[in-house]
Amino acid sequence: MTRPRLVGLSANVQRPSKTRTLVDAVLREACNQAAFDGRIFDFVDAGPGLGGAWTRDQLPLPARRVLEAIEEADGLVVGSPVYKGAYTGLFKHLFDLVDPGALAGKPVAIVATGGGARHALVVEHAFRPLFGFFGALQIPTAVYASDADFSAGALTEAGVRARAAEAGGQLAALLAHRAAATAGPVALAAAE
Repeated sequence: MTRPRLVGLSANVQRPSKTRTLVDAVLREACNQAAFDGRIFDFVDAGPGLGGAWTRDQLPLPARRVLEAIEEADGLVVGSPVYKGAYTGLFKHLFDLVDPGALAGKPVAIVATGGGARHALVVEHAFRPLFGFFGALQIPTAVYASDADFSAGALTEAGVRARAAEAGGQLAALLAHRAAATAGPVALAAAE
């Protein structure tokens, strides 16, 4: 049986980044709770050609690999820094290229980072409608962290760390339930 694939996407264009740290915290918690194959991509991995591609077939190979990983994953942890009250334009551009049916029913955990608390509702007002369009299963706990929640690149604020752990746990439980439901009829048929 193949282990479920969990893909993290951090919409940052540099490393290290607070957004990647937060995506990683949720992804690690999910992978600690169940046997998943976890992998994180940054926009650095997609390369500079992502922004220049107007259609899927114009994507350079590195960007195409990121897009395919998103579409083929069993679950996602997505995150973006906040610019002007929403996710980055490049984040939206990438998801404009995702096949509209590819995320239907797929569990998604949402995280975001920003300069201060005033951007905290971005997860509800920007991310949730986007993933609602795709019909993704958005876990209840979204995580937002501001600059003050990090120290020397590490997530240090206890409340945000607890929310990241809760989000990872919810994602793991949903993925494990879906994997068991999928494997159940096959295992039963084999036993008969």
